[in-house]
Amino acid sequence: MWGRRRGAGPGGGAEELRARRREREAALRKARREQQLVSKRLLREDEAERGRDGAERAVLDPVLQGEVSELLRGVQRGSEDRRGWLRRLRRALQSKETQQEFVRLDGAVRTLVGLFTCSLPDVQLEAARCLHELSHSSDAAVAEACVPVTSYLLTYLSGHSVELMELCLYTLGNLVVESEVVRKKLLPQGIIPVLASCIQSPHEAVLEGLGYVLSQLLQAKEAPAEIIPLVLDSVLPQHMLRLICSGLKFGTGAAVEFAWCLHYIVYDVFLRSHTANVELMSLGAVPALTSLLCDIASEISPSDSEGLELLICPVLRCLGNLLAEETGREAQPQDERLLVALFIIMHCYLQQHPFLIPESLWLLNNLTADEPFFCSALLSMDLLPALLQLLPHSQTVSMLVLTVLCNIAEKGPAYCQQLHQQAALPLLLHVLVVPDPEVVGQCLELLHLLFLHWPQVAADFVKQGGHQTLEQHQSTPELQERVRVLLEMALQPLGAPAFSSSSAALSTFSQMT
Repeated sequence: MWGRRRGAGPGGGAEELRARRREREAALRKARREQQLVSKRLLREDEAERGRDGAERAVLDPVLQGEVSELLRGVQRGSEDRRGWLRRLRRALQSKETQQEFVRLDGAVRTLVGLFTCSLPDVQLEAARCLHELSHSSDAAVAEACVPVTSYLLTYLSGHSVELMELCLYTLGNLVVESEVVRKKLLPQGIIPVLASCIQSPHEAVLEGLGYVLSQLLQAKEAPAEIIPLVLDSVLPQHMLRLICSGLKFGTGAAVEFAWCLHYIVYDVFLRSHTANVELMSLGAVPALTSLLCDIASEISPSDSEGLELLICPVLRCLGNLLAEETGREAQPQDERLLVALFIIMHCYLQQHPFLIPESLWLLNNLTADEPFFCSALLSMDLLPALLQLLPHSQTVSMLVLTVLCNIAEKGPAYCQQLHQQAALPLLLHVLVVPDPEVVGQCLELLHLLFLHWPQVAADFVKQGGHQTLEQHQSTPELQERVRVLLEMALQPLGAPAFSSSSAALSTFSQMT
């Protein structure tokens, strides 16, 4: 139904909403890939190692194909140069073919696990780096060959070496991406309680790696049934929220990872149950994220905003989806600073990172859908011109801008009067000539509300030739009936009693999708 917009995006019902949101998810993940936030991470120090003396470089030269067995024997012999053999093996394992050949060798992975758990720190670290190279394989069989090491990876997360903890975390994260078998092994081994303990680490590198592991787990197909409930029952959410909101002070790396984690939880709950988000509400998620967006907006400018978009995007998504629920709306503080923050973000990122514009408008849609406070604030703070300027930006943006304008117009005559006084009509006439039935249909809904609540708009619409533009859409099947109703409304004499002669048609109009 046209009259209801919260959480439904630019028109459509629940199924259409889910389809739209899946499309936006794909776009967001594409944006993450473009910003180096890839599904797998690789920690290497090759550049630093290449800068050492010539003998060290000789050790690091890639091995020839077929030498994997020799490398394994060198590692197994236990000579004084075992660390050097491990380095050569690590370089060899950067090849997919070598990875596959290595895990097929009898005792190969077992040997690495043994060295990884030995008491020699240097050897242990090199073995960990070899395992990390294996974890980066795109072959699920390689990941599954590493199952014997998973319990040890978890054990060393409670150690004292930050470098080793970081390697363990990114190795775990890589393994869970590729294999459900690995994930099924890690859950009973207690990965969630281990991560809940680890999240209190004071080290930024550890926290960022932990966020990476958790984000991979939360994207797994079995996450809704098997992983998210465990996370919600732990202390992870409250610490995630704390780290997200402290990102501006202590570094954005971990904050970005945990913001995506929170988004995956909120998004899943939004689509399925709506109940678990009550727990996030009780932690103060809505006011905390609102405050964070306001703080970010106070620090950015068009010339100095690079990097923060990675944090802004998932925060916008979280807050927008939380506000799509009744409990979220109740928790939202009536703070006009949030509106200002959204428009600052859109202004600063319009050119370089336009994917943030629909994300900001989605949140603005959910703010204005039922709450007159934000509609009034948008008009009284003179933000409407900036909103109207976004209309020609793209199809998605146009739809969302028109939806927000519908939210405002739906509030009644006073709001429609202000929209008319602030020159919305000329821009809507331009939208009517756009060759996109979906955009035009959303524009027709807005005109319907304006005509209904403030009849002067209909009179001015005719004076400016709008009815002639409208007639051009009479041959478009999905718009025909709405065009007929609007023409009937527009061409009635000004002062006709609430368009009473069109009441039946208006009822039909309001039911259209």
